Amino acid sequence: MTTNLAPKRLLSLDFFRGLTVAAMVLVNNPGDWGHIYAPLEHASWNGCTPTDLIFPFFLFIVGVSIVYAMETKKADPANHKKLMLNVLRRAAIIMFLGWFLSAYPFYNFEKHHFIDLHTLRIPGVLVRIGIVFGICASIYLNTTRKTQLYLFWIFIISYYLIMTFVPVPGFGAANLQPETNLGAWLDRTLIGEGHLWKESKVWDPEGLLGTIPACGTTLFGILIGTWLKRKDKDEATKLAWMFSIGLGAVMSGLLWDLFFPINKALWTSSYVLYAGGLATLGLGFFYWIIDVQGYNRFTKPLVVYGVNAIFVFSFSALLVRTLGFIHVTEKKLTVSQYIFQTVFKPHFSPVNASLAWAICFNLFFMLILWIMYNRKIFIKV
Repeated sequence: MTTNLAPKRLLSLDFFRGLTVAAMVLVNNPGDWGHIYAPLEHASWNGCTPTDLIFPFFLFIVGVSIVYAMETKKADPANHKKLMLNVLRRAAIIMFLGWFLSAYPFYNFEKHHFIDLHTLRIPGVLVRIGIVFGICASIYLNTTRKTQLYLFWIFIISYYLIMTFVPVPGFGAANLQPETNLGAWLDRTLIGEGHLWKESKVWDPEGLLGTIPACGTTLFGILIGTWLKRKDKDEATKLAWMFSIGLGAVMSGLLWDLFFPINKALWTSSYVLYAGGLATLGLGFFYWIIDVQGYNRFTKPLVVYGVNAIFVFSFSALLVRTLGFIHVTEKKLTVSQYIFQTVFKPHFSPVNASLAWAICFNLFFMLILWIMYNRKIFIKV
């Protein structure tokens, strides 16, 4: 649907969201998956690359956005029932959108049959966003800031205890290996191997148990958003505390990493603190530059991404999948393969050709989003 932007938006938040989503589109669409610069790939297991920060940054931003969207309405208890229904509706739509993209194009053109629902991936990025949004928005509407802080620590500490002390049925002692950790076992037991990430088939980076610390990431954002919205603190005090909290969280995450490794696929508690701390530092920096100092003339290219975030993430995935089953030559090249091999590959080294394709893909969507922004078209769920 088309709506107008709410007044007095936090421009730095739109910018930060846009930067995060643009980075997500960039790393998800290289020209050649076999040739990618290391920072644009996920860590093989433990560790954290810039790419590993994109998803937690987005969930952190979801938390901040919950506060800015709901704080005023939350103050009136008469609004709670309507707000809760809206939260559940939005969460369901985001989840079903994830399943829609997982199933699309619904027909296997190479094997000439419709998609097998027994192999449809149930977890996923949008599914996790929907679940985490639903849980955390509900917590925000029905609890105080102190309770939210307690729940944040309960989520990440209990997850640490579960993952490192609870034995794994059929494997023995608790461990943090890809196929034998408790989260992987739970996904195979409750979801089934056919419905997990196709690259592994026996574990999923957006699995069920990892939802607990992922909620911690969004609660981190809610706490920071609540702090930013306080009217009894001046901007200097807000920023000083944001930078202190951010740095403290990063250092705590690195210390926890010594015995509970930073790991995006497991969404470890150390990863929650490390990524949440960096997100706080990033938002604080942009808030100071854009909203406090008023330097905002450079923001529009990424703000256009930020105000239509779910749309561009979903539509870019839909376009890639569509181009992936349309063949244009006798060599059976898809449209995207043909363009990459004829326009980019002959003029760059393999890794630079792959990056150039991804950048042009981003610029293509920036053009679409720029037009939408100028025409005040903002598509929300």
